[in-house]
Order: sequence, then C-alpha cells, then structure tokens
Amino acid sequence: MSETRPKNLVVVLLDSLNRHLLGCYGSREFETPAIDAFSAGSLRFTRHHSGSLPCMPARHDILVGALDFPWRPWGSIEVWEDAITRSLRDCGVTTMLVSDHPHLFETGGENYHTDFNAWLYERGHESDPWRTAPDPSWVGTPALPVDRPAYRHAYDDSRTYFRSEEDFPGPRTMRAAAEWLRTSAPSHERFFLFVDEFDPHEPFDTPLPYAGMYDPGWSGPLSIWPPYLIGATASGALDARKAAHIRANYGSKLTMIDRWFGHLLGAIEEAGLAESTAVVLCTDHGHYLGEHDIFGKPGAPIYSELARIPLLVRWPGQAARDVEALSTSVDLHATIRDFFGARADHPTHGRSLLPVIEGTTTSVRDLALFGYWGRHVGVTDGRHRYLRGCGETNLPLSVWSNRWSTMPTPFPNTRLPRPDRRARLETMPGTDVPVICQPFEAGDRLPFWAAGPPPSESFLFDTEDDPAETLNRAGSAAEAAFVDAIAGELRSIAAPADLLRRIGVA
Repeated sequence: MSETRPKNLVVVLLDSLNRHLLGCYGSREFETPAIDAFSAGSLRFTRHHSGSLPCMPARHDILVGALDFPWRPWGSIEVWEDAITRSLRDCGVTTMLVSDHPHLFETGGENYHTDFNAWLYERGHESDPWRTAPDPSWVGTPALPVDRPAYRHAYDDSRTYFRSEEDFPGPRTMRAAAEWLRTSAPSHERFFLFVDEFDPHEPFDTPLPYAGMYDPGWSGPLSIWPPYLIGATASGALDARKAAHIRANYGSKLTMIDRWFGHLLGAIEEAGLAESTAVVLCTDHGHYLGEHDIFGKPGAPIYSELARIPLLVRWPGQAARDVEALSTSVDLHATIRDFFGARADHPTHGRSLLPVIEGTTTSVRDLALFGYWGRHVGVTDGRHRYLRGCGETNLPLSVWSNRWSTMPTPFPNTRLPRPDRRARLETMPGTDVPVICQPFEAGDRLPFWAAGPPPSESFLFDTEDDPAETLNRAGSAAEAAFVDAIAGELRSIAAPADLLRRIGVA
C-alpha cells in the first residue's frame, strides 16, 4: 500500500441515482446540495457506466466482480465465487454493511451480506415484508395520502409506522451508518463500510417538506409508484400532468436522501476519519422518468439516462478533478480488491481504478459491456453506445446458475421456471465447477426480464454529436466495428456461445 494512500474505504450506493438529475453533473431541476458539495472535493468520473442491470445483477458486479447478465437474469452469489468481503476478512479488514435494500434479504439475493463482519438491515422499504397490518394508531401524518398500486404491496402497511422523516428507511439507514462511523469505526485498524441505500428508488414517498416540493400545485393523493411504460404519454397510458407529478416525486426523494448523505459525511468528519478514509458515491443504474417517453425500467433500449451513471470518489491526497477514463461497475470490485491487497479466487472482469485515481494513468479499459439478461447486449467506448438486438426471435437463450431464483415480484406467474430434462451440466468458465445450463425454446414461459416482445432492433448512438440519443446510426458503415467489438468482449469473458448466436455475432 502506498504510504500516502488512505487506510479505509466507505462506499455509498444510492439506488436508481440519475446522473443527469444531479447538480454536480449539470442539472438544475432538483436540489442536491450535499452531493454537489461532495463532488466539489472529489474525482468526478464522466464516463462511468452500468454493467449488469438491474438491482441484484449490478450488486453482483460490484461485490463479486464478475459480469452477471450474460449468464442469468437475477440471483445470489454462486457456489464457485465469493463476495469481496470474504477475502477482506482474510486481510484483517473489518467489513460492515448497513442497508435498507430488501432484495439483499429476499430469495435471489442470498449470501451477499453473510461474509461481512457485521450487517444491519433497516426495515420497511418497498417490498420488505416487515408488517402484516397498518399501525392501528396511525392518524395520517407524516404518511400522506397516496395512490394505491393495482396490487397489494408490503409498503402499504410499512409506511404507516413512519412517524417522522427520521423514521423513513433512507434516513434510518444513513443515521445507522453515521452512528457506526462515530462509535465503532475508530476501533478498527482498517475498515470497509458499504452503505447500500435503496433511495431514491421507488416508492417516491416522502414526508413534508419534501412532498410537493417540486409540484406544489398537485392537490390529489401523491403518486409514489411510477409505472413501467414504453410510449407512456404517446399511448395515452399516462397523461402529461401526472407524468410531471411522478417525476417531481422522484426529485423529492432525491433531495431527502441527499440531506441524509450529508449527515453521513458529517459523521466521517466528527469521527476524525476524513484524512484516512476514501469515500465513493455510486449507483447501480438510473430510472426513466419520461426520457424517451419511458417510465421505470421496462424492456426498452438501454439509453444513457439508465446506464450512464454517476461515480464520485473523494480520495485524501488527491485534488478534485474530472476523470474521463471509461469505467464500469465491475471495476469497483477490482478497485476495492487492489486498495486492500485482497485476492479473488474466481474469474473476475474488472480493472482497478487506483492508477486513474492516483494519477499514474488516464485509462484502464477501452470498452465496457452492459445489458439485461435476455435483452439487448451493449458495448460502449465511452462516447459511442451500441445496443445489439436479436432479430425476430429472442433465441437461443439459456440460464446458467446453480442458485435457481429470480426477482420476487407481487405479479403472478413471474417465478423462474424450474430446470427440466433439457438442462445440461456445463463448466463455469475459469472454474472446475459444474453449472446447470437450462435452455429455453419457442413457446416457453421466459424469466421475468426476457418476457415481452424481443429486443429485435439494434441501436448505435454517438453521445457527443447526439447526446439525446435520437439518431440511430445502426445500419451505417460505423456499425461493423461495434459488432466486432461486442463479439470480442463477449469471447474475452467466455460468455455462453448461445448468447453470441442470439445476437448474431457468433
């Protein structure tokens, strides 16, 4: 370890944090004073990109270091791999998780938390099955009247137990992390704190003064559950007034959690850890709020609003500056490993960003893969973004996993189909471990993320000449180089052969 390098690391993941709505990345739509002040003293990465989407695949990228989306839609740590925290413990680093992210503690999210030295789960966010009935003493504040989703949701009961802003899961998570920094962190020689905060993810539920902050003219119940729609207003499924209201409620959630992020930063100062502790602010992906007339994270092309994500790194001894190096989520795992001198005993796909952070190089990769399982496969060079479609049929398609699960949802018939007689054993690339490989065929019920119309069309965008990504250059002479690039990147990680065939680059 460099003598001038900090000893400790705090990583704060704010879920669904839209880069294009942060003040430090040029937006003036919503207030984010704490994040903006943090950015002013940090390295601001300008070409950071999602890898595997959505929530749990992204956390697999960060905590395990291997791209998840080429093999499966959603799942826990597999039997041939470990979270970074296992090797950190072997290095004598104290690891702590503070989170309100329910997917970490559901089927499909198992084992990400178990190798932390300690972990704390703040209950009540989104799908967390925390309560079975509303608080009988609830009198209506601060939980304001809201539109109900079409299905029963655990959050309907949980929100009635929040008596003040401090009782909402996001603030509780940040307060708990701050308390650990004040009371426990100074006792440890070296520590890694991972704050996996689910805000500003939906539901976009906030108390006063945040509720209505960006839409004071709204008089009805708050719409806190964004729809998942393509062509939202053009189809008539969502009127423009309500679309603006939902977007404003995201802003309210963003501003609330920004305040509590500032509280966490204050605890680092109060504990006397500022000079010995690096702090990383990141996310898993963005969230469509009307861009391209899309809401949520449906089966749509992965535009920049979803996949070009913020990365801010405050590093003692390093001056604030913009970093133009291309980076992606698996690079965070490689950076943590390099920072603490830890090892990985399974195949990983990241590149350490320490040389970029410390100024010994300006680049660690030329290309980055990204995508959802069963949908477009993307590659970017930091300027161009190529989304490779699959033609008329989304086949061949397979899941590789020994942890047979998918994202739990309140919708019927979304359980991952069980393996059947068509399944075969393969060897997971880079290991001697057999893995179940389950193919899907025409007529099969597909896992959650691949359901719906196939991602047939390819897209190529030049984000410098066309930042709004309205001009699709697929079909031009420029596309050939990106077809070769995506094929080469997939082969470099030994991605399944049927994936290359599905998108026509085999």
